Amino acid sequence: MNPSTISQIQKELIALEHKQVVDICLRLAKYKKENKELLHYLLFEANDESTFISSVRTEIDQLFLQINTSSMYYIRKSVRKILRHINRAVKFSGIANTELDLRIHFCIQLKSSSIPLQKSDALLNLYQGQIEKIKKTLTKLHEDLQYDYVQELVRLEIYNRNLN
Repeated sequence: MNPSTISQIQKELIALEHKQVVDICLRLAKYKKENKELLHYLLFEANDESTFISSVRTEIDQLFLQINTSSMYYIRKSVRKILRHINRAVKFSGIANTELDLRIHFCIQLKSSSIPLQKSDALLNLYQGQIEKIKKTLTKLHEDLQYDYVQELVRLEIYNRNLN
């Protein structure tokens, strides 16, 4: 079965009655957790982005507290899990400010944690990759909005240089 294009799906959804569209959305939510999370974001959190950012930050903080530091393997696995959570939130939001806030918060939490980044090339590369994503997203913002984020980025890069 070949999937239809977005424009074809949009035309069909417009032609359907309200109850049919609701039924389709609920059926989509039943099949994948990510679909359910996206619907939750769109219905309850998209209207208040600052609350969404603070709730994701709180979840990030909780996940950092739960990291098993008994071995580097578990640390890497936990940090990747946190990043997946951030990437999902960024994808749902689609707003550059949200992405910058969450990625910067992740980097700050990572550097302030007791995780020895210099002992693991994978973690160091992960941290540096986040800095590169922050730089790339910064270019999408208006110059007036970039200033605060640039200050945070400078602090993160100084820490990054100290690691190398």
